Amino acid sequence: MTNIPTDLLRTLISVVDLRSFTKAAHAMGVTQPAVSAQIKRLQSLLGSDLLDKSAPGVALTPTGELVVNYARRLLSINDQILNLAGPRPNAQTLRIGVPPDCILPSLSDALARLLKHWPDIRFDLRSATNDTLMQDLAKGDLDIMVALSAEDPGPLAFESWPEPLAWIRSDATRLEPNAPVPLVACDEDSVSYRIAVETLNRAGRGAELVFTSSYSAGLVTAVTAGIGLMVSARNRPAPDIYAWENPPLPNLPDVHRGIYLREGRDRATLERVAETMVAALRPAMRTDRVVNA
Repeated sequence: MTNIPTDLLRTLISVVDLRSFTKAAHAMGVTQPAVSAQIKRLQSLLGSDLLDKSAPGVALTPTGELVVNYARRLLSINDQILNLAGPRPNAQTLRIGVPPDCILPSLSDALARLLKHWPDIRFDLRSATNDTLMQDLAKGDLDIMVALSAEDPGPLAFESWPEPLAWIRSDATRLEPNAPVPLVACDEDSVSYRIAVETLNRAGRGAELVFTSSYSAGLVTAVTAGIGLMVSARNRPAPDIYAWENPPLPNLPDVHRGIYLREGRDRATLERVAETMVAALRPAMRTDRVVNA
């Protein structure tokens, strides 16, 4: 009976998840021809095409869809067997800093995707303001930082892209027409809070910080309870809170989400990890639930 090497299956999953042979090669630390050769070998072993050559980009054939589903299950079981004895001595811990208003389900997806490629990685997720995290990154106390900025960070970030902001509300949200807008934020120095206040002031509307929390769950709970509004990236899905479409409030500007890396001798490793995080975070530009005012 023919056995399928797990490294071929991992290569296939990497190409599919990152939607690119080039990005998969970068993430795995190999050349693009090596990735192509592994995909060809896998297809030869299975006797079937897995990728649809007639479709643009990376698209799976019906057989490819089935193989990917089974491959994920097989690799998951493989990794569980390897971890039965507990953490291995070569496990590496990545210290990741994220402001509370930047913690998204897509970030968890990114970390889960990283574990598929590097099962020896462990995560230490830390939450603080942008300024604090940037200082920790400069001191070497963080390896990777994900943050929002009002301006394009340019070369300071490993990679950045624009994202729209939205007023985040719940069904319990109520606004008094002539009263200051109640705001929920991690603190007065957060990028999203400063932008909210500046946007309201330009429109001649007052603002009041009514609730602060250094934890993402605390912010979500406050908005869910109707304590106030939160300004966050439009693609922030969470139970019972959502972007307010056509609110009786001024439009918010776009911000830039960026991934920042610590300088050091293992920079190449961090860049490969960052590529995977970008692939998971950047495409998630959608609103899961929208309501009208």
